[in-house]
Amino acid sequence: MVNDFLIISFTGKNDLIALRVNKKFFIKKLQATNIRNNNLLVNKIFDFVNEKKAIINETFSIIVNLGPGSFTGLRISLSVAKGMKIAKGAQLYGYKDTSLSDFNLENINILIKKNLLEKNLIKPVYSS
Repeated sequence: MVNDFLIISFTGKNDLIALRVNKKFFIKKLQATNIRNNNLLVNKIFDFVNEKKAIINETFSIIVNLGPGSFTGLRISLSVAKGMKIAKGAQLYGYKDTSLSDFNLENINILIKKNLLEKNLIKPVYSS
């Protein structure tokens, strides 16, 4: 079951991260220039997670937008999520961009409840 989570959406349009921790929800919009610098992006994500005092462990979930979208943005977000899974043991899920009509907690909860999350993340859809 997905309770506390980090959701990453870097498709090249409206690049966002959000965090639900202890029943509180936070959204952060990232500038397009941030995703072009891998180190800066990773730092922004970890700063956000640490600032909100999220504990990433086996019960924490990371949800990644699988596209369609920017090749660079999708690959970076998948890499960050996979690294967090390997380092901290978090659960990893993906979703199709078209499955989330608006990036807010209500729609993310619908995504989770309708089982629109995928465990197989080897299918990102890139747009040119």
